Amino acid sequence: MTEQATAATEAIEAFRRWSDAFNARDSDRMVAEMHFPHMRLSGTEFQTWQTEQDFRDPQDAMTEQLRDEGWHTTVTKSIDAVQAGPEKVHLAIRQSRQRADGTEYNGFHTLWIFTKIDGQWGVQFRSSFLANAIQGFGAKKPSF
Repeated sequence: MTEQATAATEAIEAFRRWSDAFNARDSDRMVAEMHFPHMRLSGTEFQTWQTEQDFRDPQDAMTEQLRDEGWHTTVTKSIDAVQAGPEKVHLAIRQSRQRADGTEYNGFHTLWIFTKIDGQWGVQFRSSFLANAIQGFGAKKPSF
């Protein structure tokens, strides 16, 4: 397996662990698959979580809002490594937020950038076309 293929496989595995943790609403397991500062481009606005705690703090409220909108689970419909190198991988992902009966109420495309820092893969940047009330929940706008 080439170095790029190995990197892509490892980033996809880290994404799947993060996704499983998201569906379990387990912020500790999500954070284990992330690097900080962590940034997200939502619409045309950047949000950032400087620390693990910045990310953990709003998770209970986010879980409540997800459930209020009818969320039961998020299913990954497709995932493709579109660029890969030894320390960075870009994943193009199609997500489906679904109700308990399996119907999709919010489908969207997203780009996740994983970096390998100190030997560990973690997502450090996300950009998605998710449109709902909690898309930027708990994030702070960076001050660049």
